[in-house]
Amino acid sequence: MSPIPTEHDDPINAKILSVSEDLVSGFQRDPFQVIAEQSGVELELVLERIGAMLEAGVIRRVRQTMLATKLAHGALVAWRLPEEKLNDAFEFMAKHDPFSGHVVIRSTDSQISGSAYRLWTTLKVPQGESLEEHGNVLKRLVGADEFILMPANGVFTLGVGHVRRKGLEPGAKLDAPAEMMTTTVVDLSQEEWDVLLSLKEELTPEEVVRNCWDKRASMAGTTLDRFFEVAEALDKKKVIGRFSTFLEHVKPSETGKRVTRFNGLFHWAVPNGREQEAGGEVGRHHCMTHAYWREGGPKFGNVNIMGVVHGTEKEKVLEHKAAIDRHLESIGIPVSYTNVFWGGRSEIKPSEISPKVYREWHAKYA
Repeated sequence: MSPIPTEHDDPINAKILSVSEDLVSGFQRDPFQVIAEQSGVELELVLERIGAMLEAGVIRRVRQTMLATKLAHGALVAWRLPEEKLNDAFEFMAKHDPFSGHVVIRSTDSQISGSAYRLWTTLKVPQGESLEEHGNVLKRLVGADEFILMPANGVFTLGVGHVRRKGLEPGAKLDAPAEMMTTTVVDLSQEEWDVLLSLKEELTPEEVVRNCWDKRASMAGTTLDRFFEVAEALDKKKVIGRFSTFLEHVKPSETGKRVTRFNGLFHWAVPNGREQEAGGEVGRHHCMTHAYWREGGPKFGNVNIMGVVHGTEKEKVLEHKAAIDRHLESIGIPVSYTNVFWGGRSEIKPSEISPKVYREWHAKYA
């Protein structure tokens, strides 16, 4: 066993992770130095601990994230299929469809609107391709009865920060509503695509070093200086997300510790025309790791605001939701329907956005 502490709750690791999970925004030429400066942990120790946590599987990936809503067509997808096909469908989506990102089996506390839709995924397809077409191929391959696409009309919160969010009091929120990010797709040049595709791949343990982008510039077929110039131009186009260390937040570590135990997908239906206002109010709450304006339609109570909260105790997750419910009521935003879809078995991976990979996949399966 490594003598280097690798649990997420080790005091030094927690200081590093409280920054590295979701506070290094945009493209950074020296992201590990940024983590060191913001966490107050010296650079060599940051590199050692992140590398050790990655090797131990506590961190499941280190990568530069992209704002895929700006780069590809995407949607949250709810799948209805026979119970006996549920786990096989999960396996296929998780292991054989690179365009399905989050793959989660969900349940509700009571049999109400939408509870028959047990499998939930995020789906991305390259620009110019059809979500509906890809969904229909998956429907045939896994034997689903139906799927519902829920693209994002706006994004209010997109982060993780499990360590940073531990101990949050229900109702804790920003001083102002969250701003809505749009989902308009951006056109990129071939050079920009080359840099972006090399930039977005997970860092190997050997790449957890100060000069982590040297190899990626070579992959993109350019010099390091030009790689930086193009990456910073992509950042200005708002297609770059954050540099992040993603924790294995569901599966236990070797010693049995979990970062979280419960994740709740919250649904709210608010009046038409007040979606942006309500999303900003939901998204300002610190507990929210994701918050979107998505239209669920009549099968989901005409829900239009959705968000995710993680926690180690189910009751605490519900307390966070109750605080948000009270806040919406206090500022005069009526909610005609609300629900919680609890996450069970899950696999989280980045969605592929490469047109080449998409063509190859459809040649094989479609």
